[in-house]
Amino acid sequence: MSKTLNVLEHVMVPDHKIMSEDEIQQLYSLYHISSEQLPKIYHDDPAVKAIGAKVGDVIRIIRTSHTAGRAESFRLVVKRPKK
Repeated sequence: MSKTLNVLEHVMVPDHKIMSEDEIQQLYSLYHISSEQLPKIYHDDPAVKAIGAKVGDVIRIIRTSHTAGRAESFRLVVKRPKK
């Protein structure tokens, strides 16, 4: 019997959430940026797959920080280029 691993339950993997369209627009407005200016994350990343994100989605990644308490980062889901 094989057991499925949920990468999101691992202690080293921060919280990943798909952002709503309203949240994305607020993010772009707050920082005066567009989607192309966001850091990227590949569609086949294990955490992206685990939350069911698709190409074009924006992911909010929330980490606990010893200095800041809570640190948020944002990634645009893109398709991995073929080799």
